[in-house]
Amino acid sequence: MCFIRGCLNKRLKRKIEDLNLLDNFLFGSMVTRPEIGEKFVRLLLESIFNKEFGKLTIVPQKEYPGIDTNYHGARLDVYVEADSEENGLESASVYDVEPEQDDRKEMVQALPKRTRFYHAKIDATSLGSGETYKHLKNVIVVMIVPFDPFGKDRVVYTIRNMCQEEPGMPYDDGARTLFLYTKGTRGRSTKKLRELLHYMEDTTEANAVNPSLRKIHNMVKAIKLNKEVSLSYMKIFEREEMLREEGRDEGRAEGRMEEQKNTERERIRAEEAERKADTAIRNLDTAMKKIEELTNQIFQMEQKRNVISPPD
Repeated sequence: MCFIRGCLNKRLKRKIEDLNLLDNFLFGSMVTRPEIGEKFVRLLLESIFNKEFGKLTIVPQKEYPGIDTNYHGARLDVYVEADSEENGLESASVYDVEPEQDDRKEMVQALPKRTRFYHAKIDATSLGSGETYKHLKNVIVVMIVPFDPFGKDRVVYTIRNMCQEEPGMPYDDGARTLFLYTKGTRGRSTKKLRELLHYMEDTTEANAVNPSLRKIHNMVKAIKLNKEVSLSYMKIFEREEMLREEGRDEGRAEGRMEEQKNTERERIRAEEAERKADTAIRNLDTAMKKIEELTNQIFQMEQKRNVISPPD
């Protein structure tokens, strides 16, 4: 048992060390640790938007349940409210930052509707009763991905609502979505943002090439060495192993069931073939009896004809 646990811990340690900031577990662990969560998110936002932030209210793993069990809910990786004291409530913004590594075709194609859903969930709870629409907060959803979501090789894709007939007409409803492609090369973007995206995809000390990233990397190292984080990851790892084993057991059970089904099908086919053979034999016996009866009848008729008309 100790040997198995030792192997598991060795494998677990290697996996934790290999995690990057696009991984849900590591990113979630960073934003949920009270001692570093706000510092990490502040550095992240400042690198993305190239500006300093004042007061931040951070809610990691913020959940928006469905209206009831028949409706889909949402869980945001990190929900941030930033207030601008000098400009008033109108300039207050909500930021939702979502790293995503799932590059399956159907998941990539669903990203626009997924971010639309996040906007809708945030908007639905960001305006208090009696408040006018001018108090509706600006919402910026940020998706950080290691794949090109739209095939244009851009570092930043900025999505806004606009008037189709008058594309140059100002129209600002306060909703914006950013897709940040870690390997993108086209478009104007800051060096700091490109360095951040590269570091998030390959979270190593060698890629912590500026002061902000070095601060983030120290936080990452502390998280990866944290015993509570390791224990949490071990539970997830063991849970996944258990699910995989259950899947293998189900697969084996399904295989046995399929084998039994195949055996049963073969038995049924064999019985059917035997019934058909028995039927064919009975039909042949019946035909042979009829032939024998006809032969006897012909023989008897010949005998009678010979008696009535004896040969000369």
